[in-house]
Amino acid sequence: MRTVAFIGLGVMGYPMAGYLARAGHSVRVYNRTASRAQQWLADYSGEACATPEEAARDAEVVFACVGNDDDLRQVVAGEQGAFAGMDSGTLFVDHTTASADVARELAAIGREKGIGFLDAPVSGGQAGAENGALTVMVGGEEADYQRAYPLIDCYARALNRLGPVGSGQLCKMVNQICIAGVVQGLAEGLHFARAADLDAEQVIEVISKGAAQSWQMENRYKTMLARDYEHGFAVDWMRKDLAIVLDEARRNGALLPVTALVDQFYSEVQAMGGGRWDTSSLLARLTNVRSFD
Repeated sequence: MRTVAFIGLGVMGYPMAGYLARAGHSVRVYNRTASRAQQWLADYSGEACATPEEAARDAEVVFACVGNDDDLRQVVAGEQGAFAGMDSGTLFVDHTTASADVARELAAIGREKGIGFLDAPVSGGQAGAENGALTVMVGGEEADYQRAYPLIDCYARALNRLGPVGSGQLCKMVNQICIAGVVQGLAEGLHFARAADLDAEQVIEVISKGAAQSWQMENRYKTMLARDYEHGFAVDWMRKDLAIVLDEARRNGALLPVTALVDQFYSEVQAMGGGRWDTSSLLARLTNVRSFD
Protein backbone atom coordinates (compact mmCIF):
# COMPACT_ATOMS: atom_id res chain seq x y z
CA MET A 1 0.00 0.00 0.00
CA ARG A 2 1.28 3.46 -0.90
CA THR A 3 0.10 6.88 0.18
CA VAL A 4 -0.97 8.87 -2.86
CA ALA A 5 -2.92 12.02 -3.66
CA PHE A 6 -5.26 12.71 -6.56
CA ILE A 7 -6.13 16.27 -7.58
CA GLY A 8 -9.14 16.75 -9.84
CA LEU A 9 -12.20 14.52 -9.65
CA GLY A 10 -13.87 15.21 -12.98
CA VAL A 11 -15.32 12.54 -15.24
CA MET A 12 -11.82 11.11 -15.71
CA GLY A 13 -10.13 11.70 -12.37
CA TYR A 14 -13.04 10.44 -10.27
CA PRO A 15 -12.86 6.80 -11.45
CA MET A 16 -9.05 6.87 -11.82
CA ALA A 17 -8.67 7.83 -8.16
CA GLY A 18 -11.25 5.16 -7.38
CA TYR A 19 -9.14 2.45 -8.98
CA LEU A 20 -6.19 3.47 -6.80
CA ALA A 21 -8.37 3.18 -3.69
CA ARG A 22 -9.75 -0.18 -4.77
CA ALA A 23 -6.21 -1.44 -5.27
CA GLY A 24 -5.61 -0.84 -1.57
CA HIS A 25 -3.66 2.41 -1.67
CA SER A 26 -4.24 5.20 0.82
CA VAL A 27 -5.75 7.95 -1.33
CA ARG A 28 -6.13 11.61 -0.42
CA VAL A 29 -8.23 13.65 -2.85
CA TYR A 30 -8.77 17.30 -3.65
CA ASN A 31 -11.37 18.82 -5.94
CA ARG A 32 -12.14 22.51 -6.48
CA THR A 33 -15.83 21.77 -5.87
CA ALA A 34 -15.67 20.18 -2.42
CA SER A 35 -19.03 18.41 -2.77
CA ARG A 36 -17.52 16.31 -5.57
CA ALA A 37 -14.82 15.07 -3.18
CA GLN A 38 -17.47 14.20 -0.61
CA GLN A 39 -19.36 12.27 -3.29
CA TRP A 40 -16.14 10.37 -4.08
CA LEU A 41 -15.75 9.46 -0.39
CA ALA A 42 -19.24 7.96 -0.46
CA ASP A 43 -18.06 5.58 -3.20
CA TYR A 44 -14.47 4.89 -2.14
CA SER A 45 -12.30 4.89 0.96
CA GLY A 46 -9.89 7.77 1.40
CA GLU A 47 -9.58 11.28 2.73
CA ALA A 48 -10.76 14.59 1.27
CA CYS A 49 -8.47 17.59 1.67
CA ALA A 50 -9.12 21.33 1.55
CA THR A 51 -6.18 22.26 -0.71
CA PRO A 52 -3.79 20.54 -3.15
CA GLU A 53 -0.98 21.28 -0.68
CA GLU A 54 -2.79 19.40 2.09
CA ALA A 55 -3.57 16.47 -0.19
CA ALA A 56 0.05 16.22 -1.31
CA ARG A 57 1.56 16.36 2.17
CA ASP A 58 3.23 13.01 3.03
CA ALA A 59 2.15 11.47 -0.31
CA GLU A 60 4.75 9.44 -2.20
CA VAL A 61 3.08 10.13 -5.55
CA VAL A 62 0.67 12.94 -6.42
CA PHE A 63 -1.62 12.66 -9.46
CA ALA A 64 -3.58 15.40 -11.20
CA CYS A 65 -6.22 15.48 -13.91
CA VAL A 66 -7.57 19.00 -14.36
CA GLY A 67 -8.78 21.21 -17.18
CA ASN A 68 -6.00 23.16 -18.87
CA ASP A 69 -2.55 24.74 -18.52
CA ASP A 70 -3.70 27.49 -16.16
CA ASP A 71 -5.62 25.07 -13.93
CA LEU A 72 -2.56 22.85 -13.79
CA ARG A 73 -0.19 25.68 -12.85
CA GLN A 74 -2.55 26.70 -10.06
CA VAL A 75 -2.93 23.26 -8.46
CA VAL A 76 0.76 22.43 -8.83
CA ALA A 77 2.80 25.58 -8.31
CA GLY A 78 0.25 28.14 -7.15
CA GLU A 79 -0.42 29.28 -3.60
CA GLN A 80 -1.31 26.14 -1.61
CA GLY A 81 -0.41 24.07 -4.69
CA ALA A 82 0.77 20.48 -4.51
CA PHE A 83 4.49 21.30 -4.74
CA ALA A 84 4.19 23.27 -1.49
CA GLY A 85 3.27 20.08 0.33
CA MET A 86 5.60 17.63 -1.43
CA ASP A 87 8.97 16.49 -0.10
CA SER A 88 12.16 15.94 -2.05
CA GLY A 89 12.18 12.47 -3.57
CA THR A 90 8.44 12.36 -4.26
CA LEU A 91 6.81 12.23 -7.69
CA PHE A 92 4.13 14.23 -9.50
CA VAL A 93 2.16 12.54 -12.31
CA ASP A 94 0.03 14.80 -14.51
CA HIS A 95 -2.82 13.20 -16.47
CA THR A 96 -4.16 16.53 -17.77
CA THR A 97 -4.16 17.02 -21.53
CA ALA A 98 -2.08 20.18 -21.61
CA SER A 99 0.77 21.73 -23.55
CA ALA A 100 4.24 20.25 -23.67
CA ASP A 101 5.52 23.67 -22.58
CA VAL A 102 3.66 23.64 -19.26
CA ALA A 103 4.91 20.10 -18.60
CA ARG A 104 8.51 21.25 -19.08
CA GLU A 105 7.89 24.39 -17.01
CA LEU A 106 6.48 22.49 -14.03
CA ALA A 107 9.08 19.74 -14.31
CA ALA A 108 11.81 22.40 -14.01
CA ILE A 109 10.18 23.85 -10.89
CA GLY A 110 9.85 20.38 -9.43
CA ARG A 111 13.48 19.56 -10.23
CA GLU A 112 14.63 22.49 -8.09
CA LYS A 113 12.69 20.98 -5.19
CA GLY A 114 13.89 17.43 -5.84
CA ILE A 115 10.44 16.39 -7.07
CA GLY A 116 10.10 14.09 -10.09
CA PHE A 117 7.58 14.92 -12.81
CA LEU A 118 5.80 12.84 -15.45
CA ASP A 119 3.42 14.20 -18.07
CA ALA A 120 1.00 11.34 -18.67
CA PRO A 121 -2.09 12.35 -20.67
CA VAL A 122 -4.66 9.65 -21.29
CA SER A 123 -6.90 8.45 -24.11
CA GLY A 124 -10.03 6.36 -23.86
CA GLY A 125 -12.58 8.85 -22.63
CA GLN A 126 -14.94 8.56 -19.72
CA ALA A 127 -15.73 4.93 -20.54
CA GLY A 128 -12.04 4.06 -20.55
CA ALA A 129 -11.56 5.70 -17.15
CA GLU A 130 -14.59 3.96 -15.68
CA ASN A 131 -13.52 0.58 -17.05
CA GLY A 132 -9.87 0.94 -16.05
CA ALA A 133 -8.88 0.67 -19.72
CA LEU A 134 -7.09 3.92 -20.49
CA THR A 135 -4.15 4.38 -22.83
CA VAL A 136 -1.49 6.42 -21.04
CA MET A 137 1.28 8.30 -22.87
CA VAL A 138 4.17 9.24 -20.61
CA GLY A 139 7.05 11.69 -20.77
CA GLY A 140 9.76 11.84 -18.13
CA GLU A 141 12.70 10.04 -16.62
CA GLU A 142 12.78 6.24 -16.89
CA ALA A 143 13.29 5.84 -13.13
CA ASP A 144 10.22 7.98 -12.39
CA TYR A 145 8.21 6.03 -14.96
CA GLN A 146 9.13 2.75 -13.28
CA ARG A 147 8.09 4.14 -9.89
CA ALA A 148 4.71 5.23 -11.21
CA TYR A 149 4.02 2.23 -13.44
CA PRO A 150 2.35 -0.05 -10.84
CA LEU A 151 0.05 2.78 -9.76
CA ILE A 152 -0.95 3.98 -13.23
CA ASP A 153 -1.44 0.36 -14.25
CA CYS A 154 -4.42 0.24 -11.87
CA TYR A 155 -6.52 2.07 -14.48
CA ALA A 156 -4.54 1.58 -17.72
CA ARG A 157 -4.93 -0.88 -20.57
CA ALA A 158 -1.78 0.39 -22.30
CA LEU A 159 1.05 2.37 -20.76
CA ASN A 160 4.20 3.56 -22.53
CA ARG A 161 7.02 6.04 -21.96
CA LEU A 162 7.75 8.04 -25.11
CA GLY A 163 10.78 10.04 -24.00
CA PRO A 164 11.67 13.05 -21.81
CA VAL A 165 9.17 15.39 -20.17
CA GLY A 166 6.78 16.78 -22.78
CA SER A 167 6.81 13.61 -24.89
CA GLY A 168 3.55 12.36 -23.40
CA GLN A 169 1.75 15.56 -24.33
CA LEU A 170 3.23 15.53 -27.84
CA CYS A 171 2.02 11.94 -28.30
CA LYS A 172 -1.46 12.95 -27.11
CA MET A 173 -1.44 15.66 -29.76
CA VAL A 174 -0.81 13.01 -32.42
CA ASN A 175 -3.71 11.05 -30.95
CA GLN A 176 -6.07 14.03 -31.29
CA ILE A 177 -4.89 14.79 -34.83
CA CYS A 178 -5.73 11.23 -35.88
CA ILE A 179 -9.10 11.19 -34.13
CA ALA A 180 -10.16 14.49 -35.72
CA GLY A 181 -9.55 13.18 -39.24
CA VAL A 182 -11.13 9.78 -38.64
CA VAL A 183 -14.33 11.18 -37.11
CA GLN A 184 -14.76 13.69 -39.93
CA GLY A 185 -14.28 10.91 -42.49
CA LEU A 186 -16.85 8.73 -40.74
CA ALA A 187 -19.32 11.62 -40.55
CA GLU A 188 -18.93 12.32 -44.26
CA GLY A 189 -19.27 8.62 -45.10
CA LEU A 190 -22.54 8.29 -43.18
CA HIS A 191 -23.80 11.54 -44.66
CA PHE A 192 -22.99 10.34 -48.18
CA ALA A 193 -24.64 6.94 -47.58
CA ARG A 194 -27.88 8.63 -46.58
CA ALA A 195 -27.72 11.04 -49.52
CA ALA A 196 -27.29 8.03 -51.84
CA ASP A 197 -30.36 6.34 -50.30
CA LEU A 198 -28.31 3.46 -48.96
CA ASP A 199 -29.01 1.64 -45.72
CA ALA A 200 -26.23 3.24 -43.67
CA GLU A 201 -26.16 0.45 -41.09
CA GLN A 202 -25.80 -2.15 -43.84
CA VAL A 203 -23.01 -0.10 -45.41
CA ILE A 204 -21.11 -0.03 -42.11
CA GLU A 205 -21.67 -3.77 -41.65
CA VAL A 206 -19.89 -4.32 -44.96
CA ILE A 207 -17.07 -1.77 -44.86
CA SER A 208 -16.20 -2.29 -41.18
CA LYS A 209 -14.81 -5.69 -42.16
CA GLY A 210 -12.28 -4.04 -44.48
CA ALA A 211 -9.70 -1.28 -44.55
CA ALA A 212 -12.18 1.43 -43.48
CA GLN A 213 -12.61 -0.12 -40.05
CA SER A 214 -11.79 2.04 -37.00
CA TRP A 215 -12.62 2.28 -33.31
CA GLN A 216 -14.84 5.27 -34.07
CA MET A 217 -16.73 3.29 -36.72
CA GLU A 218 -17.27 0.31 -34.46
CA ASN A 219 -18.31 2.31 -31.42
CA ARG A 220 -19.99 5.45 -32.72
CA TYR A 221 -21.79 4.85 -36.02
CA LYS A 222 -25.07 3.68 -34.42
CA THR A 223 -25.26 6.61 -32.04
CA MET A 224 -24.33 9.00 -34.82
CA LEU A 225 -27.15 7.69 -37.01
CA ALA A 226 -29.50 8.04 -34.03
CA ARG A 227 -28.30 11.62 -33.51
CA ASP A 228 -27.27 10.66 -30.00
CA TYR A 229 -24.20 12.71 -29.12
CA GLU A 230 -24.07 12.18 -25.38
CA HIS A 231 -21.14 9.75 -25.32
CA GLY A 232 -17.70 10.61 -24.03
CA PHE A 233 -15.35 13.39 -25.03
CA ALA A 234 -17.03 16.79 -25.51
CA VAL A 235 -16.54 19.15 -28.44
CA ASP A 236 -15.46 21.94 -26.08
CA TRP A 237 -12.65 19.72 -24.78
CA MET A 238 -11.62 18.66 -28.26
CA ARG A 239 -11.34 22.28 -29.36
CA LYS A 240 -9.14 22.99 -26.33
CA ASP A 241 -6.91 20.07 -27.35
CA LEU A 242 -6.80 21.07 -31.01
CA ALA A 243 -5.80 24.61 -30.03
CA ILE A 244 -2.80 23.11 -28.24
CA VAL A 245 -2.03 20.95 -31.29
CA LEU A 246 -2.20 23.82 -33.76
CA ASP A 247 -0.11 26.07 -31.53
CA GLU A 248 2.58 23.38 -31.28
CA ALA A 249 2.45 22.86 -35.05
CA ARG A 250 3.09 26.56 -35.65
CA ARG A 251 6.27 26.18 -33.59
CA ASN A 252 7.59 22.92 -35.03
CA GLY A 253 6.57 23.60 -38.63
CA ALA A 254 4.20 20.63 -39.04
CA LEU A 255 1.52 21.10 -41.71
CA LEU A 256 -1.93 20.14 -40.42
CA PRO A 257 -4.48 21.32 -42.99
CA VAL A 258 -7.10 18.66 -42.17
CA THR A 259 -6.78 19.20 -38.43
CA ALA A 260 -7.19 22.96 -38.85
CA LEU A 261 -10.26 22.43 -41.03
CA VAL A 262 -11.88 19.99 -38.60
CA ASP A 263 -11.22 22.44 -35.78
CA GLN A 264 -13.26 25.00 -37.75
CA PHE A 265 -16.03 22.42 -38.20
CA TYR A 266 -16.11 21.86 -34.44
CA SER A 267 -16.49 25.62 -33.96
CA GLU A 268 -19.62 25.38 -36.13
CA VAL A 269 -20.92 22.56 -33.92
CA GLN A 270 -20.38 24.83 -30.91
CA ALA A 271 -22.34 27.57 -32.68
CA MET A 272 -25.18 25.05 -33.08
CA GLY A 273 -25.24 24.65 -29.29
CA GLY A 274 -23.27 21.40 -29.35
CA GLY A 275 -20.32 22.31 -27.19
CA ARG A 276 -21.14 19.52 -24.76
CA TRP A 277 -21.97 16.96 -27.46
CA ASP A 278 -19.35 14.31 -28.02
CA THR A 279 -16.87 14.57 -30.89
CA SER A 280 -18.92 12.33 -33.21
CA SER A 281 -21.35 15.26 -33.55
CA LEU A 282 -19.48 16.34 -36.68
CA LEU A 283 -22.32 14.50 -38.45
CA ALA A 284 -24.80 16.96 -36.90
CA ARG A 285 -23.07 19.78 -38.73
CA LEU A 286 -23.69 18.03 -42.06
CA THR A 287 -27.26 16.96 -41.35
CA ASN A 288 -28.03 20.46 -40.09
CA VAL A 289 -27.91 21.51 -43.73
CA ARG A 290 -29.93 18.61 -45.12
CA SER A 291 -32.23 16.22 -43.27
CA PHE A 292 -32.72 12.65 -44.46
CA ASP A 293 -35.58 11.88 -42.06
